[in-house]
Amino acid sequence: MNNEEKPYPSRLKKKKNRSNSILNILIGLVFALILIIGVSMLFGGGNEQAQDPDQVASSPEIDEQTSGTEDSEGTEETAKEKEAAEKEAAEKEKEAAKKAEEEKEKEESAIKGGTITREDSSDPIVEETVINTSWEPIGTKQKGDHVSVYQKNSADWNEKVQAVSYATGLDQNNMYVMMIKNGGGPQKSIATVQSKDESEKYRVHMEWVDGEGWKPVKMDVLKTLNGAY
Repeated sequence: MNNEEKPYPSRLKKKKNRSNSILNILIGLVFALILIIGVSMLFGGGNEQAQDPDQVASSPEIDEQTSGTEDSEGTEETAKEKEAAEKEAAEKEKEAAKKAEEEKEKEESAIKGGTITREDSSDPIVEETVINTSWEPIGTKQKGDHVSVYQKNSADWNEKVQAVSYATGLDQNNMYVMMIKNGGGPQKSIATVQSKDESEKYRVHMEWVDGEGWKPVKMDVLKTLNGAY
């Protein structure tokens, strides 16, 4: 007779239930771990994605501010340059108009019923040669036989300067007399002068008329004084 003790069914059932409980716990732990990892990845990725749009959105704003500043500075600088150019052009136009008006007045006062002839010159320093048939002797206070004098501030010298002022239209106070010399004869002289602002340069040919004084006969409008005397 076999005396081996066999387990009771109740003991087997308890053992089986205990194994199932452990297995269920392990499965629960694994599921919980998976759930925790999934939730962590989900919310972690969401935060990163939420930050990126802010960073991306901030860049255009910075770029726009920078671009706006550069555009503003560029526009302001361009406006200033344009204003300066317009002012300079207006001043030049005004100066040209004033000079043209002065030339017109000078010609009108000089003509007095005569004619003005303007001729191009072969002389490289001469812009044009002007002959005005209305020019007359300027008068004189000298008595007796005339002798041309080239001493500065003498009566004859001063009358020569007066004739030059008459021909050129330059006021004697606005004129530098560069030289007055013999014009090829005892009663002929040539004077080279320029305005004090150096914008006008002339060479005036004169002849002496007995009892009437020096008379301009020809005037060269000069480009330069180099080689003019």
